[in-house]
Amino acid sequence: MNKIRIIPRLDIKGANLIKGIHLEGLRVVGDPQQYAVRYYEQGADELIYMDIVASLYGRNNLSDIIRRAAENVFIPITVGGGIRSVDDARHILRSGADKVAINTAAVARPELLTEISRRFGSQATVLSIEAKQISADKWEAYTDNGRERTGLDVVEWAIKGVELGAGEILLTSVDREGTRKGYDLALSKLVSEKVPVPVIASGGMGSLDHFLELASLENVSGIAMADVLHYNRLTLGQIHDSAKAANLNVRIL
Repeated sequence: MNKIRIIPRLDIKGANLIKGIHLEGLRVVGDPQQYAVRYYEQGADELIYMDIVASLYGRNNLSDIIRRAAENVFIPITVGGGIRSVDDARHILRSGADKVAINTAAVARPELLTEISRRFGSQATVLSIEAKQISADKWEAYTDNGRERTGLDVVEWAIKGVELGAGEILLTSVDREGTRKGYDLALSKLVSEKVPVPVIASGGMGSLDHFLELASLENVSGIAMADVLHYNRLTLGQIHDSAKAANLNVRIL
């Protein structure tokens, strides 16, 4: 059984941690540094930072936030949003990130995944996929925070991304994101069964049951969450305790 990583996700706009629904209607939550340190101290396995307005600036603007986090947080950090080149990836990795997540730029130029993985390794190259369901058992990949259609089938794109060099998939259900209605289990199951690399599922957690349902899928190795932590509906300690009680393979705190 895969060890399940419990991963807080921090969506960033400017200097603020924000949260929305379906990646829209963004509300300021607070200082991302305070939340990152809290989650690290509570036992997070990793952190994900996403610059959700990077497309407006044409580049990722999280380097200062990542530098501050790396001074106090000693777990892997993934950073996404606005990474369009090997130089962009190098800048973020030098700022303290361990992995870069690429969505829009990979859709526009898929060979970027190969270039980054050859330069920094597949373990540092994450394909970020924003998925919307378009029919029964079929999802389309979107870019720009779920606003722009790509015409790409999510499963086919995930498979191609791995072939190009991605060592991990960050799979966000736009339909479920911020709704507290639970993860898209069918989507997570389908993608995780089709690719030979770790899959982090994101979007929809509102309760411990939602976490346990997703964790029961054999091939999902990472579970990302935001709203349920940011608004103190659950702590990471409670999630870990629930996972251990269910005999799930999680890190011992």
